[in-house]
Amino acid sequence: MDGLREAAERWIAGDVDPAARAELRALLDSPELADRMSGMPTFGTAGLRGPVRAGANGMNRAVVIRTTAGVAEWLSAQGNGGGIVVVGRDARRGSEDFAADAAGVLAAAGFDVRVMPEPLPTPVVAFATRALDAVAGIQITASHNPPQDNGYKLYLRGGIHLVGPSDTEIEAAIARTPDAASVPRSRDWSVLDNALDEYLTRVSSLARPPAGPLRIAATALHGVGARPLREALRRAGFDDVHFVASQSEPDPDFPTVGFPNPEEPGATDALLELAEEIDADLAIALDPDADRCALGIREDGSWRMLRGDETGVLLAQHVLSGLDREEHPDPLVATTIVSATMLRSLAAEHGVRYDETLTGFKWLVRAGDGAGTGLVYAYEEALGHCVDPDHVRDKDGISTAVLACDLAARGRSLSGMLDELSIAHGVHRTGQVSVRVTDLAVIAETMRRLRADPPEELAGSPVAVRDLLPGTDALVLTGAGGLRVVIRPSGTEPKLKCYLQVVEAAADDTLDTAKRVAAQRLSELEDAVADLVRD
Repeated sequence: MDGLREAAERWIAGDVDPAARAELRALLDSPELADRMSGMPTFGTAGLRGPVRAGANGMNRAVVIRTTAGVAEWLSAQGNGGGIVVVGRDARRGSEDFAADAAGVLAAAGFDVRVMPEPLPTPVVAFATRALDAVAGIQITASHNPPQDNGYKLYLRGGIHLVGPSDTEIEAAIARTPDAASVPRSRDWSVLDNALDEYLTRVSSLARPPAGPLRIAATALHGVGARPLREALRRAGFDDVHFVASQSEPDPDFPTVGFPNPEEPGATDALLELAEEIDADLAIALDPDADRCALGIREDGSWRMLRGDETGVLLAQHVLSGLDREEHPDPLVATTIVSATMLRSLAAEHGVRYDETLTGFKWLVRAGDGAGTGLVYAYEEALGHCVDPDHVRDKDGISTAVLACDLAARGRSLSGMLDELSIAHGVHRTGQVSVRVTDLAVIAETMRRLRADPPEELAGSPVAVRDLLPGTDALVLTGAGGLRVVIRPSGTEPKLKCYLQVVEAAADDTLDTAKRVAAQRLSELEDAVADLVRD
């Protein structure tokens, strides 16, 4: 305990934030101190994320300053010293200070720092990083995490996420940095006033002139996406847009939702109520930093949210059907190992290349040859869609919404389009079983147990098991009838996540039966997987 206390006192002495110093000092004799000092956050699937709190193991000014000092050292070592770096932020607690600290460290290190003028969606930073040929982009955001969290997303040149070994090299550079108070900071940066306008001009060009009127219900889930989404849709020709009033302004407490994630049960209830009330044609939900987009449709007289895989194949079909083969002579589409497999069939139908990557857009935008050459569309089932890879090499909820409205304005029902895809490629039903934990050791122990004693069957079907180590910590279980289960720890939340799929062949006269059979099979599989991982 003496060593732990000494480490904490050294951290306090080197912290730049008086409130954080007082917070950690009050915990010097608390059992909680060990957790607070257990090590700085590391780069996961999409950067750093953690609770806003004092100490090494949290998101706070000292952590941001030391992290940015390490990033600056690494960029300079790569020959990128003095280059442009874009810095943006969302509206979460601490975001304004964290962005200013990141910009200040980079400016003092000699970089040409361009700072967003206000809280803006993450895709704006990804766009600006690519458009300006910046050597890096930093967005302070925790995306759809709970209210107590914040994070630090790092883009490299081209607006793409870092992968190994860059992540471990940067973490090593961070470990070498002095305490935060010793890191130089400067106010010598400029404000990037035109970034949002240029982004919106590009995004709105993704839609053709609407074929007919479209009434849209939308929510930003208390994040930063409402105003940019409204303007993007207006520029694209969609003026009849109605936002959930209680969720349209940024609020770091996210008071109307338990978790500000469109995937979470109940998060889109207010949106669907609004869609019903105004007789909307389409419902759109952004997550708080607007890089994810969920769609809601009316089906059989009631509203429901589409699964990410459903939106994924709808947009893939839309992109591929209108693709300019002179501009894209060798197109590529991609999804991840946890998404439904229908995209593979669509790619074959359209005669385009297909790739399946590990989870996360850091892999998707590198699909195919490791550089994403020819990429025209990529998606992951967790509501992430990259619909304009030439300009934003990441998921982008606003451009996704514009393209979805363009599709919906063609005068055909999205539900009907999904039925057509099911008849052509099979009814794909997907689901998820998640186990949220307070002790991360539970996840590690569950993965160890499953590797030591893998199941031979699930829901009455024999399964084969494939271990994806050392490439990634995941198990893939496959069986007849398109059965597939992928089990992996989440890269952004304290969860064990299991992704499920079944497939049933269908024809015009058997579609309803195939849907019922697939739904029943999926339900049985969900029960079996829940028993397996919670054993």
